[in-house]
Amino acid sequence: MTILLLLLAGAGGFIGAVLRYTISKWINRRTSSSFPWATFTVNMTGSFLLGTTAGMHLSEAWITLAGTGIMGGLTTFSTFKLEALHLHRGREWKTLTAYTIASYTLGLTLYIIGYTFPSLLSQL
Repeated sequence: MTILLLLLAGAGGFIGAVLRYTISKWINRRTSSSFPWATFTVNMTGSFLLGTTAGMHLSEAWITLAGTGIMGGLTTFSTFKLEALHLHRGREWKTLTAYTIASYTLGLTLYIIGYTFPSLLSQL
């Protein structure tokens, strides 16, 4: 690992974390549901954008900045698990089930769509 890649990952992580914080605060002010819409939104957005980044076959530096850094800072598996645990403790079984299934299936689906997105655009 070079110092440049380390700096790119750190800078991207900073950008992604600031984006996650800003987006989450904005969404949380507008929703009152027990469903964790803020985390779900940033994770699904990040899944699509990470897939798009991977599908563009960029250089290692761009993958480090955008994929590892920005998308790593934007998405949050730990918050997903924490919110799932809160839903479990609160016995909100339907919300927990919907959140878990939607996060995994939609996240993977959006990654795949994102991965194929650059090649679809190039065919236009």
